[in-house]
Formats: sequence, C-alpha cells, structure tokens
Amino acid sequence: MRKIILVCAGGMSTSILMKRMEDTAKEQDYEIDVSAHPVSHAYKVGVDADIILIGPQVRFQHQKVQDLFPEKPVLVMDMRTYGMMDSVAIIKTVKETLGD
Repeated sequence: MRKIILVCAGGMSTSILMKRMEDTAKEQDYEIDVSAHPVSHAYKVGVDADIILIGPQVRFQHQKVQDLFPEKPVLVMDMRTYGMMDSVAIIKTVKETLGD
C-alpha cells in the first residue's frame, strides 16, 4: 500500500481530488492510502508518506517541503490535471514516480 499525501492552501480542494484518487485506485486494484492537508501541516503529515503531491496554487512551497523530506519524491501537480481533477493522470504519475 502506498501512502500519498496531498497538500494545498487549506486542504479543501485536494479533498475532492483525494476521493477521486481513491475511486481510481480501487478500479485499478492499486492500494493507496491518500489524505489531504494544508501545506502548513506537511512537516508532520509527510513523515510516513511515500510521495507528497503539492497543489499548483502553492507550488512556491515546493522547495520548502522537499527540504523537509529530501529522501521522498515531492511533486507539484500539473495545473491542468489538478484543475480537471484528473485522478487517472495523477495516479499514473504516482505509479511512474514510485516505480509501481
């Protein structure tokens, strides 16, 4: 099971994406534990994550989060993919990044 952390300004928009990702992963028989949080909580919720995905509206926080977790992949989600809540594309990126 892969642990995926989504972060954005307040955790609200990523909550919608989180549900879509859960549905997509279930359809693909890909086991994930995904949660959505404000970027200000990244330091505590990212500890156990396999990957951290940052909403494009807080992309300026990328380096700060990456510095907290230099051993983990920290990616900024593509603005179009995020805006469309394209969970299939995001799960594909997660799989590619993690080598699944």
